Amino acid sequence: MLAAVLLAAAGSSQSNFTLSVLPPTMRIGPETPAVGAASADIACARGEWESFQVVVAATGQRLEDADASISALTSADGKSLGKDNTILYREVLIPVRHSVPRAACPPGLVPDALVPFVNPYTGEKIFEPKWREERRSGVRFGAAGFEVWPGQCQVLWVDVYVPPDTPAGFYEGALTVTANGEQSAEIPVRLTVWDFVLPAGPAHENHFGGFGSLRNYHQLGEDTAAYERLEERYIEMMAANRINPPVPARLLPPVAEDGTAQFDEALEQRWTEFVEKHHVTNIQVPMAPFGDALGQDRAKALQFYRSWFAYLEKKGWAARASLYMLDEPNDPEAYERVRQLGALVHEAEPRLRRLVVEQPYTQDPVWGTLDGSIDIWCPLFGFVHEGSVQRVKANGNAVWSYTALVQSAPPYHPEYETVKNDNPPYWQLDFPVTAYRIAPWLNRRYGITGLLYWATVYWDSPARNPWHDPGFRIRWNGEGALFYPGDDAGIEGPVASIRLKNLRDGMEDYEYFALLEQRGGQALVEDIVHSAVPTWGAWDQDPYRLLELRRQLATAIVDRAMGAN
Repeated sequence: MLAAVLLAAAGSSQSNFTLSVLPPTMRIGPETPAVGAASADIACARGEWESFQVVVAATGQRLEDADASISALTSADGKSLGKDNTILYREVLIPVRHSVPRAACPPGLVPDALVPFVNPYTGEKIFEPKWREERRSGVRFGAAGFEVWPGQCQVLWVDVYVPPDTPAGFYEGALTVTANGEQSAEIPVRLTVWDFVLPAGPAHENHFGGFGSLRNYHQLGEDTAAYERLEERYIEMMAANRINPPVPARLLPPVAEDGTAQFDEALEQRWTEFVEKHHVTNIQVPMAPFGDALGQDRAKALQFYRSWFAYLEKKGWAARASLYMLDEPNDPEAYERVRQLGALVHEAEPRLRRLVVEQPYTQDPVWGTLDGSIDIWCPLFGFVHEGSVQRVKANGNAVWSYTALVQSAPPYHPEYETVKNDNPPYWQLDFPVTAYRIAPWLNRRYGITGLLYWATVYWDSPARNPWHDPGFRIRWNGEGALFYPGDDAGIEGPVASIRLKNLRDGMEDYEYFALLEQRGGQALVEDIVHSAVPTWGAWDQDPYRLLELRRQLATAIVDRAMGAN
């Protein structure tokens, strides 16, 4: 949140600026009197990212041509995490003009977009453009060469990645900021690498939509090569942040006259490369591409789903595959369609999981039940009802969750009077970034095994640039957009957000739950998760609390591993 944060320890200083460190679980505005720690002390597992924020505050004259760098992180025995394992970003302020309902933060400039100091695709440094350069190139935002006015601050984001083969232990280095030619300040960076490794792909099931908006926003038309290059870069960034990327259209098999999906040897090789490269753990089966799957094309649809499942089963990917069957059935006709489609898919292949974005209790009893037609129920955060979740799980179903807009419990919630004033985490810029990190914790609390979000790049049109107008339908700030289009920063690819990074960290926290459970620590996981999330409406928003609970999880994982040896 953008409220003032005053901490005990001051950062290192020079006459004209100070540096201090704050955790990734908070936002620091340009005029927030935020004073953090004098060093960055972080810890993570092998195969994990960890982040921190550095507040550069101008205390004397205006800072100009400021830059930042980080050294290699080195252990006492000479092991090293080089500069390739760290990424520095400048946090860019996004204007929020209209508040969403129930907003926790006022309108204003909100730090969110993360512009890297180095272009990940060219290796060139990204400088803040001067006005002539901006006019000539169209680039609006950079990183190196930033300025900070007296009484204000610029926040930097630092990502550190620890490869899976990194020896556990203690590493240290330094982050340096220079400005005004000769002035500089430095803070120590100390990293503890815990002796366990996270899996390459996410344990927490998830689906975050596709990239349909990219072609329209960038006006690529029929330029297939340019689109596929751009799409691949978004896929790479999704995977790097522990989100399953969507299957690109270029990997969809041709369909025979009888409905069979045809995976030849060449296509199968491309599929294998895609899944292995991006550590994909969830695959969405497409809807049967026929005009009347419930009528005259029924036989084709049956064969389509059978052939898809058969291929995924052969590859060992079927257990976590699913069919996104219908979105938010909100009338009796839609409920009936779910039942009919569900029967069709079950007839084709009973093991193909059918996902419907709907809560596991009936919206209107007159519409009838959807039991038996759905394998994965997917309620909104605020629609979750623990008793209903347990009921469908006892029937062999799974439950995922999702969020959209700002939706609290509906009047037909089984415990509406109790929860009607609760605020589950909402995913807009008007809310604390802990709303993103806490989502996997909330799911673990309720036995929910997956997370769905409808889009990560829904920019309505080229006319609505999210750097300047983040409001989906005017006031839903940041809705359906966890990335920014990189062209405004001179990058042919995505620019990440602070929200995306906090979501990534929450997905990594979920790996801790799974690892500790594997080591016999289920009761401790339950205790720690319940302390952070007593209920959907009473989740811990303290930016330091989740970090401390994560440390407790890590300590327990390491202790159990040592005991086993």
